[in-house]
Amino acid sequence: MKYLHSMIRIRDVDASLRFFCEGLGLRETRRMENEAGKFTLIFLVAPESPEAEVELTYNWGSDEDYGSARNFGHLAFRVDDIYATCARLHAMGYTISRPPRDGHMAFVRSPDLISIELLQDGHLPPREPWASMPNTGVW
Repeated sequence: MKYLHSMIRIRDVDASLRFFCEGLGLRETRRMENEAGKFTLIFLVAPESPEAEVELTYNWGSDEDYGSARNFGHLAFRVDDIYATCARLHAMGYTISRPPRDGHMAFVRSPDLISIELLQDGHLPPREPWASMPNTGVW
């Protein structure tokens, strides 16, 4: 058996690619447009684990409510510098729901409310403004 990918449904291709590619640093590897099925599949990978894909599924013209996405759980990514990653996402307008107060773990939500866990490779010493920042919302 071989693990292939996780799929999440998205409402806005551009907003999702901005978050996952510009914000998190994932890279698009392939895309499939299916006119008959009226959907687009976009496959993304993290630089250090190209074999484990995240599939973004965009259903054309759908107004389906995907809810708060709490039933999914979360995607987790190891990062080289959790403070730099959180600062970049914050500067892009994303709320850091669980700041990296401990220098090791943070949570942020995608434009479609998918929880993303960021885990520092090792531990960094606590640093402001993150060390005293409260949690915001749910993750």
